[in-house]
Amino acid sequence: MSEDELRGLLGKTPAADAFAWRSPRAKALSLDASNPPADAELVRLMLEVPYLIRRPIIKFGGETVFGLDKKRLETVLEVEG
Repeated sequence: MSEDELRGLLGKTPAADAFAWRSPRAKALSLDASNPPADAELVRLMLEVPYLIRRPIIKFGGETVFGLDKKRLETVLEVEG
């Protein structure tokens, strides 16, 4: 995925919300989800190591949901449906 594609999926979503904090690869980087690096750094890391992007990536209408965030998915489905 290119930087433009990732940034397009992120839209207004902070990169920290799309970052796979519990991934073994993320843990190896010793990053702290409560004090995340800047969006630009997280985007760079996700492009370098795509496993750091939360999955699944669900695009529905104009919204993108990263990971299995049930509450967020319900909200998106209610707004779009």
